[in-house]
Amino acid sequence: MTTPSSVQSRLPANPADTGTGTTAEQRPEATVKRMLIGGRWVESRTGAWREVISPAHRGRVLGQVPEAGPDDVDRAVAAARAAWPAWRDQHFTARQRQLLKIADLVEQRADELARITAADTGNALRTQARPEVATLVDLFRYFGGVAGEVKGYTLPAGPAQLQYTRQEPLGVVGGILPWNSPLMIAGFKVPAALAAGNTVVLKAAEDAPLSILLLAEICQDVLPPGVLNVVTGAGATVGQALVNHDGVDKVSFTGSTEVGRRIAQQAASRLAHVSLELGGKSPSIVFPGEVTDALIDGLLLSSRVTRQGQSCTAGTRLFVHRDVHDEVVARLVTRMSALTVGDPLDEATDIGAIINETQFRTVGDYLDEGLSDPRLTLELGGLPPDTGPLAEGYFHLPTLFSGADNSFRLAREEIFGPVLVAIPWDDVDDVIRMANDSAYGLAAYVWCDDIHRAVDTAHRLEAGWVQVNQGGGQVVGQSYGGYKQSGIGREVSLEGMIAGFTQTKQINIQLADR
Repeated sequence: MTTPSSVQSRLPANPADTGTGTTAEQRPEATVKRMLIGGRWVESRTGAWREVISPAHRGRVLGQVPEAGPDDVDRAVAAARAAWPAWRDQHFTARQRQLLKIADLVEQRADELARITAADTGNALRTQARPEVATLVDLFRYFGGVAGEVKGYTLPAGPAQLQYTRQEPLGVVGGILPWNSPLMIAGFKVPAALAAGNTVVLKAAEDAPLSILLLAEICQDVLPPGVLNVVTGAGATVGQALVNHDGVDKVSFTGSTEVGRRIAQQAASRLAHVSLELGGKSPSIVFPGEVTDALIDGLLLSSRVTRQGQSCTAGTRLFVHRDVHDEVVARLVTRMSALTVGDPLDEATDIGAIINETQFRTVGDYLDEGLSDPRLTLELGGLPPDTGPLAEGYFHLPTLFSGADNSFRLAREEIFGPVLVAIPWDDVDDVIRMANDSAYGLAAYVWCDDIHRAVDTAHRLEAGWVQVNQGGGQVVGQSYGGYKQSGIGREVSLEGMIAGFTQTKQINIQLADR
C-alpha cells in the first residue's frame, strides 16, 4: 500500500506566491464580467452578482458575474429569436466563414483562454486546459467545414412531380453547460447549432463561467448581434427558465443524470426538442497478456485522473483479468505516484483541483466509505492532507482501491473524483455481464492483444462509445453520446448536427398534368 505522501504536490502556500511555473502577471485577475445579450454586455435585471471562487485557493475570488433571473432569460431568448431569420437565411458559406474566423481568433487567444480555464475550473493548464482549447478550435473548424452538408434529398417521382426534403434549423437552441470542461462542451453545441442555422442562448456553468464569457467576447467580434447570447447564474433559476421557455425550440444539456431527468420531463411537457449528455461509470476491461508501458499509460489516460476524475467518460471501473491483476495494479500505482497534484496554473502540475467545496466533500465521503471497508485495500492515495500546500484548495489525491467487486457503491456510482476501483475477473462472459450491469452506458475501454476478441467484446458492451487499446478523448467528427441513463442524442459529428439541430421538411410539387 502506498501512502498519500507518495503523491507529489505543488501549490503556493500563499496566493500571491505563484510557484515555479506562473508569474503574478500571468494569473487572471479578479474582474467583473457581464452577460452577452443581443450583442450588448449587460448586467442582470435582478441587480445581483455572484462570485466565482478559485478551486485552487479557498476563498480567493476570481471574478464576479451577474446573477441572472427569468427576466434575463426572456430578453436573451427574444434577442436570439429576433436574430434567427437573418441568420437562418444566410447562404451556408456566410455562416461557414464566420465559424472559421472564430476558430482563427480562438487559436490566436489560446493561451489566454487556457489560463482562464485553468483558474476557473481547476483543470491543470498543461494536461487539460490547453488541450481543451485546441479541441475547441478544431470543433469550430470542423462544423464550419461541414456547414454545406446540411441538405436533403430528391425522390425519383417522375417528370410530373418534384419531391424533395429540406433540413431546416430548429430555431433557438438553449445550451446548458457543465463546469468540468466548459469550453469543449460549448464546442460540441455552439458551432454545430450555428452551422445548421440556429441561434443560441448559452447558460454558463455557475461555478466556471469565465472562460465561456471570454469565448462570447471572441464570438461577438464576428457574429451578428443576438446570434449567440450568454447568461450566467444558478441552474435552478436560469437553467430552469431556459428549459421551460416557450421561445426555446431545443434544449441541449450536458451534466448529471439526475438533473437531466428533470430537464427531460420539463422539456417534454411542451414537446421541445432535447439532447442530453449525462453521467457515466465507464468500464475498462483488461485481458490477459503482456503488461506494457503503453497499457498502463492508456489506463491512466482513460481513467481521466489528470482531469481529477471529473469526466463522464472516466474509465474508473478497472476490470483486470486475474492473471495480470496484481502486476497492472502495482504498475498503475507506480505511474500514478509520479503525478504532481497542485496549482492548475503551474506548468509542472499534472492534476489540478476539484471544482468546489461541495464536490470536494462528496468525493471525500466516497473515500471515507472505501477506507472504512475492510474488504478493500487502499493501493494509493486516500483522504487529502489537512495541512500543507494542498490544504489551500480543493485538492484530492489520485486514489486506487483493490479488492472490490461490481456490487460496491464505489464501483456503481459516478464519483466524479480521481478514484479508481480494481475488480478481478476470470471469464469473459462474466466480465461483459459486469461491465453492462450499470445504469450508465456512455463509454467503455477494451485492452486486448487479440483483435478478434477485442472487437467481439466491444460489440457486446452497452455503451455509446467504445475504444479498443486506446483511452483518449472525444474525436472531432465522430458521434458521441450514451446508452441507457447516460443520455439521448449525439454530438460532435455531422450526423449528430443534422439529427440534433435540424428538422426535416418534405415538399411535393405538381409540375404538370400527366
